[in-house]
Amino acid sequence: MISKAPLCSLIAAVFVAGSIGVANAAEVIRLGHIRDTNHPTHAAALKFKEVLEVKSNGAFEVKVYPNSQLGGPKEMFVQMQTGDLEMVYGGINTFAWIKGGEAFEITAIPFLFRDYEHMRKSLRADFFKPIIAEAEKNTGIKVVNINGDTAPRGLTTRDKPVNTADDFKGLKIRTAASPTVLRAMKTLGALPQQIPFAELYMALKTGVVDAQENGASVVNAKSLFEVQKYYMKTDYIRDIETFYMSMDAWNGLSDANKAAIMEATETAGAFGTQKLNELMNGVYEELRGKMTVVEPDTESIRQRLAGAFDDFEGEKWPKGLIAKISAVK
Repeated sequence: MISKAPLCSLIAAVFVAGSIGVANAAEVIRLGHIRDTNHPTHAAALKFKEVLEVKSNGAFEVKVYPNSQLGGPKEMFVQMQTGDLEMVYGGINTFAWIKGGEAFEITAIPFLFRDYEHMRKSLRADFFKPIIAEAEKNTGIKVVNINGDTAPRGLTTRDKPVNTADDFKGLKIRTAASPTVLRAMKTLGALPQQIPFAELYMALKTGVVDAQENGASVVNAKSLFEVQKYYMKTDYIRDIETFYMSMDAWNGLSDANKAAIMEATETAGAFGTQKLNELMNGVYEELRGKMTVVEPDTESIRQRLAGAFDDFEGEKWPKGLIAKISAVK
């Protein structure tokens, strides 16, 4: 006859072991972004994974999905809203592409931000906090940390350079899906078109469009120099990579875990910025060996765009916000 005591002890041991296993199971955070694996944004995402998994003592396991594996910005925002994705690391410009985030269209105004430091300081200023809070409430998406430089957007063309504002007239150009960018191009006399980024190279090659607007690092990494002859260093729109999180997921975290995530995003954003600076130090020289780099008359472009976004004031973003940003030192 089998003794009941050892059997009871065995059952208890199995129960305890199972409970320990459940308690120690890491919570999975899926993080998506649109950049390829050679981009500084991906390096920053991997740094976030590394830091958070260490700082949380294994409470989290971060799975990074680069290169639009989970879709473009709009698709990933929707996945966060439906609870099918925990985090996204992407540009603050793209937050304006979903209902409730329209105020962030202001981040795509040409020449509004002097540099990365000015842009980050403005978006983290006290006057911007209510705008972020309202967008979070309306979208169900938490803006965890606005941190991580990106290459300023320039312009490439196939047949002729753009030297002044007049040269935009009739230019068939692929642009970002932003009402502000579309307004800018139409004001300059260009013919903006919406083409998925994955199809851009072929569209340029076949002449569906003659031009596009992306930063030098993207032009170089995606070999757009093979189908474009001129790069105009306008640096006209800036962006900042931003850590977003499903609000439900964020609200379900303990204060300690929120602090760990914040620390990881701060370290990761700084790391990505460092990597971008290293990349940009040589990218223009590299491009000069592949295409003609032009320093256009950006002042003529600024003058042509003056007042182009006045009707957005008080509609898409609070009235007077442009002046507040411009005044930030």
